Amino acid sequence: MSAPKLGARIRELRQQRQLTLEALAESSRVSRAMLSKLERGEKNPTLVVAAKIAAALRVSLTSFLGTEEKRRTVVVIPKERRMVFRDAETGFERQLLSPTFESRTLEFVRHLIPHGASSGELPAYRKGTEKYLVVERGTLVVTLSGEDYRVGPGDALYFEADAPHRFTNAGRGVCSYFLVISQRAAS
Repeated sequence: MSAPKLGARIRELRQQRQLTLEALAESSRVSRAMLSKLERGEKNPTLVVAAKIAAALRVSLTSFLGTEEKRRTVVVIPKERRMVFRDAETGFERQLLSPTFESRTLEFVRHLIPHGASSGELPAYRKGTEKYLVVERGTLVVTLSGEDYRVGPGDALYFEADAPHRFTNAGRGVCSYFLVISQRAAS
C-alpha cells in the first residue's frame, strides 16, 4: 500500500472512532508528529509502528493495511496480487495469504526476515488472539515474555499473543515462516 493510501486509511479509521491525533498518539504510543506525517502520506510506518496503530484502533494489522473484500465461496489470490507489507528499516516482509474479509477471525500470512533482522517488539494483541507458526526455512527465535524459543525448518510453535513478542532471524540467509492468527470470539 502506498504512503498516501495508508495515510488516508489511518485518518479514516481514526475519524470513524472519533479520535483526535492526540488521543491516538496516547493510546498507540506513537508520537502525534509521526501520526500526522503518516496521515499526510509523507512516510510509511515500520512494522512495529503499524502494529501499534492497528492495536490502538482495535483492528487487525491486515484490516489496517488493506481493504475488505466481498465474501465469496472461492477466492484465488495470485502471488502477484498478495497484500504485501515491507518494513523499509528492517526488510521484514509480511505477505497476506488469506482473503481480507470483514469481521474475519483468522489470518494466514507468510513472513520473510532477512539475515540478522527482527520484527521489533510487536505489541500485545487483544485477549483471545492465538498465533500458530511453522518455519519454512532458516532459524527463527520467538521472544515471549522475555523467554526465547528457537524454531527450525519444519518446527511449529503456538502461543497466545496477548503479550508483547518479537520474531528474530537467528540463522544464515532469509528466514521464512507461515503464521496463522486466530481470534476467539469475545465472551
